[in-house]
Amino acid sequence: MNTLKHISLYNFISEKGKVYSSIPLSYQLFGKPLYTAPIVLINHALTGNSNVTGSDGWWNAIVGNSKLIDTKKYTIIAFNIPGNAYKTNEILFEFDEFSANDVAKLFGVALQQLNIFKLYAAVGSSLGGGIAWEMAVLFPDLIENLIPIASDWKTTDWILGHNRVQFQILENSKHPLKDARMMAMLFYRTPASFDKRFNKSINKELDIYNIESWLIHHGNKLESRFTLHAYKVMTHLLSSVNCTKNFYSVSEAFKTIQAKVTMVGINSDLFFVPEENINTVQLLKNEHKKACYKEINSIHGHDAFLIEYKQLINLLKEIF
Repeated sequence: MNTLKHISLYNFISEKGKVYSSIPLSYQLFGKPLYTAPIVLINHALTGNSNVTGSDGWWNAIVGNSKLIDTKKYTIIAFNIPGNAYKTNEILFEFDEFSANDVAKLFGVALQQLNIFKLYAAVGSSLGGGIAWEMAVLFPDLIENLIPIASDWKTTDWILGHNRVQFQILENSKHPLKDARMMAMLFYRTPASFDKRFNKSINKELDIYNIESWLIHHGNKLESRFTLHAYKVMTHLLSSVNCTKNFYSVSEAFKTIQAKVTMVGINSDLFFVPEENINTVQLLKNEHKKACYKEINSIHGHDAFLIEYKQLINLLKEIF
């Protein structure tokens, strides 16, 4: 049931005005058979993929049998962002050909092609949340519950700066993937998280600090399963998130949103800072939209959405 499936989209016009005769997308389905239950879309984060649950599923604590997003109750669909190289090393596009808006449009059109015209929920974490925001504006009648987690509707200057440094590493390092990932991990966690976990302890086998060996491990791990091109694609997409850019104002864009918005922030997130989330909810309420902000309390920073499962389940259990 959760094997990788494929769909092709035809005559797609990107934001840059380029016409594509055919664009392949891959996706996975979990839970109840399609068209027999409410449908939940899950958009993956920067280094994620469509395999959200089951064997090697990256969100097994949240999605599954009798879990928060219950596979006995819902149909779950998850697309691979074009260029993420999941189960393929084929390079189909230049890394900067598509924007987050383009990906959102591709996902929406693919859903229509699959005869899916209503989602009970669209859930996305980090980059995936940004794409969900774009979908909520592009397809106002599609989503009943929009749930961006550790995310926002736009890329801030802070993240743009981070991504510029990532590209400098990717383009100049002898070990680009490994080194870029090591730097990024410092932003995904916090000083308090590292202090609690490592406390300046030593890896005696390597004769270096454990924080150093941990960063090296994560660099090597990504290098073994990801491609340089895919990392560039995802980083570029993260820099392009802005669901209001085709409107005169944020207010005008938010007027189009019909979904009930539940934003989940993390009090220690150094990447998508909670103040931005709180401000977004207020902007939505100014337009009389149903919106609320919920917060994970954690020392672990941005990655807390992958760590603090019990809190996330508690925050979203009313919806699911």
